[in-house]
Amino acid sequence: MLGELVGSLANIFSPAEFPQLLAGIAQPDDAAVYQLDEDRAVIATADFFPPVVDDPYEFGAVAAANALSDVYAMGGDPLLALNLLCWPADQPGELLKEILRGGAEKVREAGAVLAGGHSVADQEPKFGLVVIGLAHPKKIWSKGGAQPGDELVLTKPLGSGTITTALKNGMASAAHVAACVAVMAQLNRTAMLAGRRMGGALHAATDITGFGIVGHAHEMAAQSGTSFNLRWDALPWLDGAQQYARAQIYPGGTTRNIEFYRQWLDGADGLAAWQQQLLFDPQTSGGLLMAVAPAGLAGLLHALQSSGQFYAHIGSVSAGSAGRLRLA
Repeated sequence: MLGELVGSLANIFSPAEFPQLLAGIAQPDDAAVYQLDEDRAVIATADFFPPVVDDPYEFGAVAAANALSDVYAMGGDPLLALNLLCWPADQPGELLKEILRGGAEKVREAGAVLAGGHSVADQEPKFGLVVIGLAHPKKIWSKGGAQPGDELVLTKPLGSGTITTALKNGMASAAHVAACVAVMAQLNRTAMLAGRRMGGALHAATDITGFGIVGHAHEMAAQSGTSFNLRWDALPWLDGAQQYARAQIYPGGTTRNIEFYRQWLDGADGLAAWQQQLLFDPQTSGGLLMAVAPAGLAGLLHALQSSGQFYAHIGSVSAGSAGRLRLA
């Protein structure tokens, strides 16, 4: 909603008047980018949300990893973070301390510094970060660079929305939740560094979050003027995600994603209803989706594997109707 409303303000900040703004209202991407000089560009982003897990420390870590991810998706390095907090006055202060500790330790793990923040009273807890990062202006990744022939690589398994919904319903196993939390709390830093090693062979990237794999793949394909081919049998799923999906456990965001993005997907009619729903499962702190030149695929997979980073080769890029997705 906010993106649409802010987009209506583009005439106030025309690209011609602000050429230093490389990504923003008129050129939306995972984060805003402002060029300082020939060698430096600032990356800025903000993200916060209500708890998705029960443990306050884990929630803080997941929320921080999710906010930091947008900087990594642009190929940048986080420098500084500010807490964003909504907190009910009647909630114990010890819970809040654990949330903040989880976030702070994740910021430290990212090599950035926590410099302060802002809080407001609210009936529902919410936590996240403003994150400022840095990158070379000519080495920033965007959603819009995928080229026909590129290969698509995903760096985290999917299904966190379904598993966290099962948790809220009291139906998720402790093992499934623990594995899901570990993935959500993992920084996308290692994946970004592997992609950075590819240089110009890495053509585009985004992180998979609330719009699910279909929504974010569509955005990337649309901005690149290409279509994407996805392979169902190559899509990786967190343990338990398919089990809960078969039981018709899915978050409200799945329905909203289906309503908006189903029109862009071909080839899913042969799947069961629960399988189709998983394609639209909203992710929290999901992995990077990277489009790499065919000649760079082996190098990227080697870089990911050698650094201990999970990956799955899930599809390819084709010329065709911009934003169209084909499932095989």
